Amino acid sequence: MVNRKILSLVFVRESTKILLGFKKRGFGQGRWNGFGGKVEQGETIEEGAIRELQEEAGVLSHDLSKIGLLEFEFVGEPTILQVHVFTTTSYIGLPTESDEMKPQWFEVDRVPFDEMWPDDSLWFPLMLKGAKFQGYFLFHGHHNILKYNLEEVERFKY
Repeated sequence: MVNRKILSLVFVRESTKILLGFKKRGFGQGRWNGFGGKVEQGETIEEGAIRELQEEAGVLSHDLSKIGLLEFEFVGEPTILQVHVFTTTSYIGLPTESDEMKPQWFEVDRVPFDEMWPDDSLWFPLMLKGAKFQGYFLFHGHHNILKYNLEEVERFKY
């Protein structure tokens, strides 16, 4: 039986810009990413995404669109990370640094892929054009993708 940890990831968009957060501690430290994390017991995935966005970036959005579903497996780790990816263009508040994340706006043609997870450069183009996508990535460590499968989809398998 495969263990899955359910996570959320939210990207705030403004016309030609995307809000990323620099991870200051924990898993993914030292990389730019969206805002999100573990879905707590009793929360829906979307409720977890809303909470994490507010905790990490100081902004509130109740208008999330699910755009991606990604699974990450790490050699030697028993748990697959199932990440539900959302975008939003509607939010309240100013992006504010938290203990965990430092938010910063980037032009979509200047996304700092060299300071992000290696898989991001593969699926970001789909997200940026508004396509729904689903994928699986097998990592060795946190830097090397051993294999992956990524596709544009009409609807998510789960």
